[in-house]
Amino acid sequence: MPKVKTNRSAAKRFRLTATGKLRRQRAYRSHLLLGKSRKRKRRLRRPALVSSADRRRVERMLALR
Repeated sequence: MPKVKTNRSAAKRFRLTATGKLRRQRAYRSHLLLGKSRKRKRRLRRPALVSSADRRRVERMLALR
């Protein structure tokens, strides 16, 4: 059976944490920032975890499974 290729666009967007969870960046911080509060923009800087609903799909793109 051939090797499974990693989806390169996914590899640039997701990182594995030390405990094995998948980390992602938050959306909605690229433009139209004047209408968003300072607090909201500050929170959008922080990374988030991939939800359990999407985890299997992302792992497959990263060739983890």
